[in-house]
Amino acid sequence: MTWNSYHRRGEVLATVAATAAARRDGVLPTDVAGVAETFRDELDLLGALQLRWHTRLAGRIDRELSAQPLDLEAAVVAAWVATARDLAGVRMVLDRATGEGAGEEADRMLGVAVTKERLMLAAMAGRSSFDDAASAAVGAAIEDRARATLAAEPADAPRPGAHAASSRPTLLDRLRAALAA
Repeated sequence: MTWNSYHRRGEVLATVAATAAARRDGVLPTDVAGVAETFRDELDLLGALQLRWHTRLAGRIDRELSAQPLDLEAAVVAAWVATARDLAGVRMVLDRATGEGAGEEADRMLGVAVTKERLMLAAMAGRSSFDDAASAAVGAAIEDRARATLAAEPADAPRPGAHAASSRPTLLDRLRAALAA
């Protein structure tokens, strides 16, 4: 893949994510300009959206853990909620594809992705260090808590800035204050 085709793929994927966010219907937006030329098929596009979600979630978890290192599970839940807010359309597409079934190959791909995400949630929350069914169940419970937290938010609630812990001083803020004193 050349740099231009890679860059074009990223632009088209960003447009797909924006379209999914605007529509909020959970339907994979295959009608976006450039999709047919950039992605092999719906599975390729769905996989790219899943990767975008996972990458954003992992980065957000890392930021939340650095800002809130004492309550690991709360940080992971906050990261999941913030990511779901940021990528609401993508989350809806993934949830719909997972819930309704998107074909045998897509179901297998999404099943693997969901399991890996749940293992990551459990591990990052400090609740597991193993790759097994019990760890996946712990991750599923954390995901359920995050979904319930998101669902309980009022629709007109103000969105936090860079991360969910933005109202609290970060470690960097505290270090700067200590150095200034």
